[in-house]
Amino acid sequence: MAITPFGSTSAAQWGIRPQLSLRSSLTGKIASFSHNVMSRVSFMAAPSSSFLSRASIHTLFNVGSSRTLHSRRGSSLIVRAGADFYSVLGVSKNASKSEIKSAYRKLARNYHPDVNKEAGAEDKFKEISNAYEVLSDDEKRSIYDRYGEAGLKGSGMGMGDFSNPFDLFESLFENMGGSGPGRRPYNGPVDGEDEYYSLLLNFKEAVFGIEKEIEISRLESCGTCNGSGAKPGTTSSKCSTCGGQGRVVSSTRTPLGIFQQQMTCSACNGTGEISTPCNTCSGDGRVRKTKRISLKVPAGVDAGSRLRVRNEGNAGRRGGSPGDLFVMIEVIPDPVLKRDDTNILYSCKVSYIDAILGTTIKVPTVDGMVDLKVPAGTQPNTTLVMAKKGVPLLNKKNLRGDQLVRVQVEIPKRLSSDEKKLIEELADLSKGKTATSKR
Repeated sequence: MAITPFGSTSAAQWGIRPQLSLRSSLTGKIASFSHNVMSRVSFMAAPSSSFLSRASIHTLFNVGSSRTLHSRRGSSLIVRAGADFYSVLGVSKNASKSEIKSAYRKLARNYHPDVNKEAGAEDKFKEISNAYEVLSDDEKRSIYDRYGEAGLKGSGMGMGDFSNPFDLFESLFENMGGSGPGRRPYNGPVDGEDEYYSLLLNFKEAVFGIEKEIEISRLESCGTCNGSGAKPGTTSSKCSTCGGQGRVVSSTRTPLGIFQQQMTCSACNGTGEISTPCNTCSGDGRVRKTKRISLKVPAGVDAGSRLRVRNEGNAGRRGGSPGDLFVMIEVIPDPVLKRDDTNILYSCKVSYIDAILGTTIKVPTVDGMVDLKVPAGTQPNTTLVMAKKGVPLLNKKNLRGDQLVRVQVEIPKRLSSDEKKLIEELADLSKGKTATSKR
C-alpha cells in the first residue's frame, strides 16, 4: 500500500478511502467532497502518476501542514503521519552523513537479534535499518524531507534497496573494516558441514553400551594444495566479476521500489579471488576420504538416540573449523523382552495350581536367566517387579530401571475325570468354609 503526502501528513492510496467521522447527517456537498477526494487519490495511485507539488496538495485538501483536516459541515477527515526516521536514529534533521552513520552503527549493534534477545529487538533493528537506508541516501533523504515516508513510496523508489536489514548491516560493517555479530565475511573462513552415520545395535548392546569401530566417509583438506584449492605454483588474482568482494548484487525495479539481492559470487565461490584450480580437488580445497574411528556407545541408548563426535565431520574451507559427526542409533528389537524407557517388560504364564499354591519360575532378563518367586494366591494379570533388572540410565550406568513381569494364569479348558473329581471336592470344601464363616 502506498501513501500520498499532504505536507507533514499522509493518507492511504490504492483505492482505500480516508476515514470520515460523521458528526451530523450527510449533506450532498459533503458527499461530493468525499467523491472528489477519492477521485484524486485514485489518480495519484496510478503507476504512471508523478508527484504533486505542495501547492497542488494544499489546493486539493486546503489543509496546510496540519495532521488532521478541519471539519467541514459536520465531517472530519483524519490522516495519520508516518514514522519520523530522524527520531528513530536519535539525530537532528540537520545531522551530517557521518553523524547518521555513527548513530545507526551504535543502535544496530545494540538491537541486532544475535546480540539482543529481548522481545521486539528484531523489529526495532529493522526499523533502525530502514531509517538509516533512507537518510544515508541523498536522493531518498531529499524526498523524505519534502514529502515524508509517503513520498518515497509514491515515487516508486521503495523504502529500501536491500533484500533484508541484515544485508545492510553486514555491508556497512564490512565497509568499516569489521563484521557484525553473528555475520561472517563472504571471503572469510567457512566451517565444514556435519556428517551423519547410521549405526545398528542389537538389544543388549543398546542396553549396556559398546565400543565399536566404524568407517566413515568425509571431506578432508586436500594435501596437494593444502586446502587452498589453487594449483601449486600458481598465483591468484582478484575476481573481476565481484571486484574481490566475494559477492554480487542484482537489482530489480518494481512498482514498490528497487529490490536488491546479494549472492555469493559464482565465479570465485565467494573467495574474491580467481586461481587455477588444483587438479586433485578441482578447486574445492577438499577431497573425500574414508576413515575408521573408534566409537564408544554409552549404556542406555535407544532407537532414535543421536551421538555427537566433535570435529569428525567435513573439513572447513579457508581455515574454517571442521564439522561434527552425528551417529544415529537404530536398535534391533528383542523377540521376548520389550523396552519401556528404562524399564523392561516381560510376560509369563503359570498354571492355576501354581498361582494358588505359589511357585518359583525361571525368567529371562538382560543379565541372563533369573529365578522369580510367584507368591501363593497370585491373581491373573498381576505385575511382579524385579528391581534393578532394567536399562541403565543414560550416562548413569550405576542407576537402572526395573523389569516388570506380568503374570498370566492359565485355566485349563478340559479336565480329566480325576482332576474334575478333585476340583469338585475342593469346591465342596470351599462351600463348607463359606457356610461356617456365615455362622
